[in-house]
Formats: sequence, structure tokens, C-alpha cells
Amino acid sequence: MTWTPFPHPDPAYVHTPASLLAAWPQLHLGDTEAWPADARLVQAWIAFHAGQFERAARLGLDVGVEGYAVAHKATCIHALFLETSEKTRCAVYEEVAERCERQQLERPANPAGFYWHGYALGRYALGISVVKALAQGLGAKVRHSLDAALTLAPQHADAHIALGAYHAEVIDKVGAMIGGLTYRVKKDACYGHFETALGLDPASAVGRVAYARALLMLDGKRQLARVLELYRQAAGGAARDATERLVVEEARLELNELEKQ
Repeated sequence: MTWTPFPHPDPAYVHTPASLLAAWPQLHLGDTEAWPADARLVQAWIAFHAGQFERAARLGLDVGVEGYAVAHKATCIHALFLETSEKTRCAVYEEVAERCERQQLERPANPAGFYWHGYALGRYALGISVVKALAQGLGAKVRHSLDAALTLAPQHADAHIALGAYHAEVIDKVGAMIGGLTYRVKKDACYGHFETALGLDPASAVGRVAYARALLMLDGKRQLARVLELYRQAAGGAARDATERLVVEEARLELNELEKQ
């Protein structure tokens, strides 16, 4: 994989170990990551928050299983926002999911191994088509891993966002009746996960964008006012790091398209 440089470098996203420690509670409200004991992982997270995704992934993998969280986050964020090849994206998500399965065996109490497994498989499913992925049984794996992450870390806002998106995508593709009977997905549960996520991480731009997309999928123009409100909040927020900057920029583009309609 060729790593694309982060397109919006900003000194505000570059931390020292001391400034990262001070900012850590806000930066990691979404994923409940604990402050790393290994100095090498502090450097990996500094690289991640600055948008140096290749460096963050390499440093994390060099540490081994304890570095998988930062490596997987850097890899998946790069794939989602900066990788242009769908084939490469899918290959990246498969690789992350495979490593997560090893991580789950070695660190069964670490929610990151389950969250990133569910996240990566969910993104892979979107790449090959949700219907095809459901037929292959991937939906159950996504659901199981995200549920496991929340069992281990009920305050994991990002896992709530991913589960909300899972409910929305399945209902959108197979319908509410089949989705409810076969895959145990419900619109109310979808929206509940997003509301919980925003309660846990009130400044989350990714939570607002994902919620807005779910509302558009499931309720269309009936929820347009709420959709626009969520997009405007996401687009107008101050990004806390490089990843959130990518989300904010995407929110601005999508809001602009919606306002043209």
C-alpha cells in the first residue's frame, strides 16, 4: 500500500508527550484507550494525532500486540479517507481483521481487538456490498465483535457509532422486517446507539456525520432538518486532531451538496 500524506497538516495537531497526556482524555473519549505505558507507543500516538498515519502504524506494529490499537486506527483511517483504490481498501480491512483475531486471543480483555475487528469487517462489507457480506455471514461477526467491545467498555462511544451504522446499513439494504427478524436490527436501536455515542463524546464530528447518514438512509427527507443540523455541527466544529479534521472536511462537502438540493 502507498501511504498518502495527510492533506491538512497543522501545528495544532502536533503534540509533545506532555501535551498529549494533557489532551488525552478529550482525544480518546471515543475509544476509551488508556495512556500507553510504553514510550514507543506515546510516539506512535503523537504521530497518529498529527496525521502521520504511516509512521503511527509502523511504530505500533513494531511494538507488537500492545501496539495494535494505534496501528489499526492509523491504517483504517488512512484507508477510509486517503486510499483511492477500493480493492486496496478491502485488502487493508481484511489484514486488520486478521490481526484483530490474534489480538482477541492474546488480549481478550482489551476492547480494541474487538472494536477494530468489527470496524474493519464492517468497512470490508461496504466495499464488497452489504448484501453479499450478509450472505457470507460477516454481519454476525461484525455484530458479535462490536457487542463484545461494548461489554468490555460500555463507554466506548466509537463502538456505539459503529453499531448504529451497522443497524442502518442492514435495514437500508434488506428492509426493516427482514433486518429485524434475521439480523436483529431496528431503527430505534440504531438511533439509540448514536444518541448514546454523542452523550459519551459530545464533540464527536464522526458521530454526527454517521448519525446524519443513518437518518438519511432510514427516514430520508422526513428528518432533513435534523440531518442538516448534525452536518452543520460537524462542519462547524474545531477538529481536535488530524482524523477529526478529515471528518470535518468531509462533513463540509456533504453539507454543501445537501444544501444545493
